Amino acid sequence: MSQLDQNNQNNQLKPTKDQKDKLNTYARFSGIVIQMMAIICVGTFIGIKLDKRFPNENNLYTLFFTLGFVIASIVFVIKRIIAASKND
Repeated sequence: MSQLDQNNQNNQLKPTKDQKDKLNTYARFSGIVIQMMAIICVGTFIGIKLDKRFPNENNLYTLFFTLGFVIASIVFVIKRIIAASKND
């Protein structure tokens, strides 16, 4: 193989800058989704534990803590998206 053919083949294997940017964006937002799920799970866990400790008819602790942590996770995501858009 000539040097020119080898250089062309190496350039085809390397991802372009646009592909790297897309991958970085995908990774960033995937991490945000995982953090959002973790926040909601923590709230639900706290609510379940409180309902076991202080039983009530409608599992109100679980409902309120889950709802509260869902709202908190949405606020967290919005702040992260705004910060990411300012950086870009």
